[in-house]
Amino acid sequence: MASVIELQNVSWRRGENMILQDINWTVEEGQHWAVLGLNGSGKTSILNMINGYMWPTSGEISVLGHRFGTIDLRELRKSIGWVSSSLQEKIRPNEQALEIVISGRHASIGLYAEIEQADREKAEELMRDLGCSHLIGRAYQTCSQGEKQKLLIARALMASPKLLILDEASNGLDFISREALLQSIDALSSRPDAPTLLLVTHHTEEISPVFSHSLLIRRGEIFAQGRSNEILSDGNLSDFFEMPVGVEWRGGRAWLSVR
Repeated sequence: MASVIELQNVSWRRGENMILQDINWTVEEGQHWAVLGLNGSGKTSILNMINGYMWPTSGEISVLGHRFGTIDLRELRKSIGWVSSSLQEKIRPNEQALEIVISGRHASIGLYAEIEQADREKAEELMRDLGCSHLIGRAYQTCSQGEKQKLLIARALMASPKLLILDEASNGLDFISREALLQSIDALSSRPDAPTLLLVTHHTEEISPVFSHSLLIRRGEIFAQGRSNEILSDGNLSDFFEMPVGVEWRGGRAWLSVR
């Protein structure tokens, strides 16, 4: 199987602080991964490296079959979609929902060219698939937090990425909005042209069965990695969080409680 992401002995030091240490991680085609860790664990640093915004102090990185140092990273990024709640702050409040989605085709914030019919049709199809076609004609500022996240996912898909990173996509959502978003992500994974998905989260219950594999990262090191149903166990997670927790599996998802 071809590797979508391959990190070999990757470490990154900032000044005297070791932020990432000896990261070895491979994501293969056909796999979808969840990345679980607390604030400051190193999750964002790994994402920045995958996107080529940061360079490791040591080690090698390959993404989508291209080893860093042998490819123009600006071109590589066109094949990577990154959905983060921080992107919401960059979008103008009066921007139209459909135009936000179409802007993903050009990797721009806002549109500066006439909309082509093919782009309009693709954007409408993506919005329909993600359950947010009712937002066509609506201004961004009138959308709920969950609706905004769906628009950003549709925007990321406009460029037909081979890798889609969902960086704490449920952040700030209420329970109902979160579940609706997770259902949309599950539906996305079943598309014949679905990209490899990475879900970055703090919460195990957001890891649906779609995410067959999980990576646990703590204090800049990999704590555990493998199939989600094996990694997300009482013993593993108690050691990981450094407190006794219990795992109850419901609907193929691991729900935690403190013992």
